[in-house]
Amino acid sequence: MSPAAEPTVLTRIEQRSEGGRVAYVTINNPAKRNALAAEDRAKLAATMRELAQDPELRAAVITGAGEKSFIGGAHIGQMSTFPNPDAAAEGSRMTHLACDSMRRMPVPVIARINGYCLGTGMEIAASCDLRVGSQNALFGMPEVRHGIPSGMEACLLPRLIGWGKTMELVFTGKMIDAAEAHRCGFLERLAPLERLDEAVEYWVEAIVTAGPRAIRLQKALNADWERMAIADAVQRGIEAIGKAHMSDEPRRLMQAFLQRRQKR
Repeated sequence: MSPAAEPTVLTRIEQRSEGGRVAYVTINNPAKRNALAAEDRAKLAATMRELAQDPELRAAVITGAGEKSFIGGAHIGQMSTFPNPDAAAEGSRMTHLACDSMRRMPVPVIARINGYCLGTGMEIAASCDLRVGSQNALFGMPEVRHGIPSGMEACLLPRLIGWGKTMELVFTGKMIDAAEAHRCGFLERLAPLERLDEAVEYWVEAIVTAGPRAIRLQKALNADWERMAIADAVQRGIEAIGKAHMSDEPRRLMQAFLQRRQKR
């Protein structure tokens, strides 16, 4: 009997000494650049939805197995054999569900981009809250080279990198390197591969030491900023600050800050 195949979505939960938990989700298909078949995208979405139910979760990090690829796109072999348009549309819906699960997480999601970040991979990374890439990473939206347009969460790209750079990527299918992805605003941070975990931890440590209720309120508020007019978003912000004071978290953290300052 042949051994069972390893899961393509691996999850590790880390209990932090600062309090709460951090989830590390790894796409585990390095032999195929961590490409995601439709069922893998469904599994990723289900994994993120399950993690979202953890009240002690403070942050989530998504990455790819190995040192060469984050997510190299969708599974082209599977896509090339879709029997009809409905099957193709269902595959695309799985991409959306995976991306949407990142955006709906109640805590920040960090993309740890360790190599190829193409197509579906770039959409998933765009759906995360923060992105750090290794200097060997490559980015692109190659769908038109395979006879289909870039859809689903590719619509997030203009907000991150502007319309001009988005048009360059989706019309040409060409890749850009990590330095260009950082310059145009897709990456918030850039790091050597051997220091990528250190760069991720820089954010994680800051998040887990902040007020957990405040972080969750901020994540929800960020979604409001994205879809609301400025006047409505301002009002929603006022309401969020009021909600924060329904617990003792603001008083406790502010008093701790004042005490530290008095000791200087």
